Order: sequence, then structure tokens, then C-alpha cells
Amino acid sequence: MFEKIKSLPLEKKVGQLFLIGLPGAEVDSQTQELLEEVAPGGICFFARNIKTPEQTRELTEKIRTFLPVEPIITIDQEGGLVDRLRRIFTPMPSALSIRQSGNVANARKLGEITAEVLRILGFNMNFAPVLDVIDEARESLSNGLYSRSFGRSTEEVFRYSSAYLSGLQSKGILGCLKHFPGLGASRIDSHDELPLINLPHEELLNNDIKPYVEFFRCDNDNEKVHAVMTGHGAYPELEPQKQIIPASLSKTIVSELLRGKLGYNRLALTDDLEMGAVLRHYSIEDAAKLAFEAGQDVLLICSNIDSIRKSYKSLLSAFKTGKLSAERLDESLQRIAKVKSALRSPAEFDKKRLLELSDEIAKLNEQMARLK
Repeated sequence: MFEKIKSLPLEKKVGQLFLIGLPGAEVDSQTQELLEEVAPGGICFFARNIKTPEQTRELTEKIRTFLPVEPIITIDQEGGLVDRLRRIFTPMPSALSIRQSGNVANARKLGEITAEVLRILGFNMNFAPVLDVIDEARESLSNGLYSRSFGRSTEEVFRYSSAYLSGLQSKGILGCLKHFPGLGASRIDSHDELPLINLPHEELLNNDIKPYVEFFRCDNDNEKVHAVMTGHGAYPELEPQKQIIPASLSKTIVSELLRGKLGYNRLALTDDLEMGAVLRHYSIEDAAKLAFEAGQDVLLICSNIDSIRKSYKSLLSAFKTGKLSAERLDESLQRIAKVKSALRSPAEFDKKRLLELSDEIAKLNEQMARLK
């Protein structure tokens, strides 16, 4: 896979660094032009892209025909509040309800069902599980994460999210751990503004970062953790001179902590760079450059076509003028290639099987309801 990517012209190599959102539920002329110009390494689906199971599968297949390398085709399908498939599939239970069931097997079951549904629809990655720790003191914070967390402690988060990830990947969908180094203590939602998380290094390491440490410790063969998404919180206690910068754009967080201290060597992604936590403080062009310089391999830009084009052209120009190095580009392309080599092909489209899986989720929901 790396040789195929390495043989691409520079314009297409730079495109591999971008994972973008598309405006609608079909590949119209505007979308086709964008795909052909940027040749992104991946696409993230949202509710706006999903109308019916047949249309969703057709869209994932059509996207592939316009791209020179097999794309990461992903979605935020956590369940609960973050359920992009709810228009076409029985709503899935939240991480909170799974944890409240007290049965780790339910987490694995949710992962398995989610993966099978996603492969039938044409996806190959899911942006889940959430590893943010929401203990009792954090439950009242307005950060939008309360029901998305698998636990009140690091041990609980690791146990349930590990079972979920195992179920997801056993059925052929790669997972992505998020939001490093942990947004559980944030007091505001990073979709709106930049959260300041003033926790000491040791507290972060022993609580919020610990689930990641456990995943990496148990993954010596590099077969389980394929991708880590960095969130947009700012951690002044981790930064030189207590600098206020989103973790997703911070070399201290991505290169020194995630890659250096924790030894993580697989794919690193930003959260969506169009969130308020970033765009209220940086231009999209500057955010893309800072993220790449921080050590990110893949940059998410999920809404605005102009933002996608601006950031792509900005990075391309920086590589052409030598402001960003070809060696650093190759490092990211190698990690992207490793993940793409692990992607599974879509399953055969099977409407009957989707209905059966929908019934399985309904039964799981009933079980969760009985336990409340």
C-alpha cells in the first residue's frame, strides 16, 4: 500500500492527509470536483449524507470510484446522542446505558452489531470508542460527554471500551480511540469554544490518560489500536510557559506525549478542525499547518468545502516551497498506508441482515430499559 501511495504525485499525496465531510447524500458535480481536486485520504459521513440503506451503500461505493487509493470511510456511530444512522436503523444504546447494565458483554455485543451494520453500508472505520472519564464530580459539566463515556473510573472506561473495540474490530471495522488526552474535565463543549483543562500532569496521567496507557500496554503487536483522535481541549499545565493551545495542534501533546512518552506509533488524527475550539482562534489554513507540524497524520475538516480547499492548498504550497518537509510527509503516509492495509472490504449488501441486526439492537435496548 505504501508503494502505491508513494508513487502518487505530490498533489495526491497531500490529499491523503485529509479526511473530509461531504455536503449531501449524493455525488453531485460540486462534490465530484472536490473529490477529484483534493483526492482525500478519507471521508466522514454525517446524518446529512444518510437517507436510506441503499443510498448510503451506493454513496460509499461511488466515492471510491473517484479516489486513487482506497479511502478510509468512517462515521461517528457511538450510539445514544451520537447516532448518525438513527434515520435508517433502530437507535443504538449509549455508552452510559451499556455501562449501567453492569455487563461488559453488552459492550462487545454493541461493537459487533455496529460493525456488521457499517460494513454492509460500505464503511471501514468507526470513530469510537470514547475514552473520556466522567466520574461523579464531572457528571454535571456542560461538555456534552456525560452519556458518551463508558465509565466513572479509568478501569471501568478501559474494561468496557476494550470490549467494545474488540467486538467492533472482530467484525471488520477499525475503531478510533478518542479524545486524547481526555476531555472529561472540560467545562464547556469544544464544538463551541476552547475548553481550558487546568489539571496537573500527574492527575491527567493517572486518570484521563490512563485508559490510553492501558490500551497501548496491551497492544505490543500493534494489532488492536489503529487510530487515536486528539481532542481540542487546552492543557496549560502540560505546555511550556503554560501556553494555551488546542491539544490537536500541540507538538507537546501529539509528538512528545502521545508518540514520545507513551510510545504510540500508529495513526494520529485531529478532531474536526472546524469546531469552535479551533476556528474561534485560528484560520483553517493555520490550524491545518499547526496540526501537521504537531505530528498529526490526518486532518479532519468536515463541513465547509471552502475550508477544505483552503487548507489543502495551503499545505500543498508549504510542501512545494519546502516549508514542510517531504520526509515528514512520508512518515505520515507510511502510517496512513499501514492503516489502509488493515481495512476490510465492504460486506455484501443484505437488506434482510440489516433488519435482523435492527431487531438485535431493539432487544438490547429493551434489556437496557429494564435495568433502569
